[in-house]
Amino acid sequence: MFKVGFDNEAYLKTQSEKIAERIAKFGGKLYLEFGGKLFDDHHASRVLPGFAPDSKIRMLEKIKDKAEVIIAINAGDIEKNKVRGDLGITYDQDVLRLIDAFRGYGLYVSSVVLTRWQEQPSAVAYQKKLEGLGLKVYRHYPIAGYPSNIPLVVSDDGYGKNEFVETTRELVVVTAPGPGSGKMAVCLSQIYHENKRGIKAGYAKFETFPIWNIPLKHPVNLAYEAATADLNDVNMIDPFHLEAYGQTTINYNRDVEIFPVLNALFTRILGESPYKSPTDMGVNMAGNCIIDDDAVCEAAKQEIIRRYYNTLCDVRKGNAEKDQIYKQELIMEQAQISTADRPVIAAAVERAQLTEGPAVAIQLNDGAIISAKTSSLLGASSAMLLDALKHLAGIPDEVRLLSPMVIEPIQNLKTKQLGHRNPRLHMDEALVALSVCALTDYNAKIALEKLPELRHCEVHSSVILSQVDVGVFRRLGVNLTTEPNYQSGNLYHG
Repeated sequence: MFKVGFDNEAYLKTQSEKIAERIAKFGGKLYLEFGGKLFDDHHASRVLPGFAPDSKIRMLEKIKDKAEVIIAINAGDIEKNKVRGDLGITYDQDVLRLIDAFRGYGLYVSSVVLTRWQEQPSAVAYQKKLEGLGLKVYRHYPIAGYPSNIPLVVSDDGYGKNEFVETTRELVVVTAPGPGSGKMAVCLSQIYHENKRGIKAGYAKFETFPIWNIPLKHPVNLAYEAATADLNDVNMIDPFHLEAYGQTTINYNRDVEIFPVLNALFTRILGESPYKSPTDMGVNMAGNCIIDDDAVCEAAKQEIIRRYYNTLCDVRKGNAEKDQIYKQELIMEQAQISTADRPVIAAAVERAQLTEGPAVAIQLNDGAIISAKTSSLLGASSAMLLDALKHLAGIPDEVRLLSPMVIEPIQNLKTKQLGHRNPRLHMDEALVALSVCALTDYNAKIALEKLPELRHCEVHSSVILSQVDVGVFRRLGVNLTTEPNYQSGNLYHG
């Protein structure tokens, strides 16, 4: 059951103050690398209950008059049509989505940087498209031996070859559609150019996870490892911070491994390094805003199990290697949990076995578990949704929210007019039908009003669901897992 464990308002306040301190430290010009998701950070909201998915952007909104945004995208990712797994859109499309989103919050997007530029045809076309939309576009180039070849990197043939991005504000946020986009390289290249122009500028990093001031094996940090199993990220004690300050802090392997190189780059560019450890570079106050550790631990453990099932399904779909499953199992062992700690799994699987067909179960915030099977009229997800709403509204089981007279015309439209093979109503169709019925039926009306109470509930399906149903669950704020099985034996599952 959902229980708040994180003070979001305190986070917004302290995080803003920390960034302001860091700007002042560097004389009024800071390049801030933003890792993770600026928008819709649902991982953070799941493992830190109370964390708002838009917290980071709301924090920036507070200082929008002092900030501008640079978006970096790897030109190679444009050429390969790289797709964001969570949104199902390409990186180049996501850049446009991000710009619109930033502008919606009143934030100024000054430019787009195309990193690792090698005249890729798709990247050339993309630059023309962006410029046609009135955006400033800059190109940064690959550097041989980057980042270890420090004499070359910090020279006119390294960073000096990159186009200098013109900026006007004291805080420059550098973000990207996803990992590998070159955010850090853009920041360091800019510092090199700024320094050559006699401007003192600094660098800092803003990533929510791992949280540096909670234990290494805290479930929240383990959940981050589970979320990044495909990247082979491993949380570790920051040895540089321990040596410099005698304080144990947590970072992840990539930042620790790259720090000696970064330190040398800072020294070469600025004359001395402003940081003694990768932890020093961060400006993350999330750990200070946990107000109920038990609630946060439980939420993180549930996320670890969800990530395990996501990986099982990715392997089943051919989108991941089996090694990732073994890593997820190891993380579960470290967290001392199993699939039995997610009650909806057993409920869905048991219902599927009894009915010999697909089944879906939900655990509501009052602790009740409701399961449903596929019928001739409704998919299992739709049937479960209606049953859950009836429970929340106190409507007897025997009452039908949707009569066959309402469902059958929709089915006829789907199969006879639109050519669908599956006549059963998906969740979006069931909700539209329920909305229509709510105009004349009191039970449908009060059931529909209970939709917001599904937020933060846990759901498990005995089969991999259609993208339609997955999308509805996501929009309802429901935490979904599925068994790694398809309903049919078909080779194509669109």
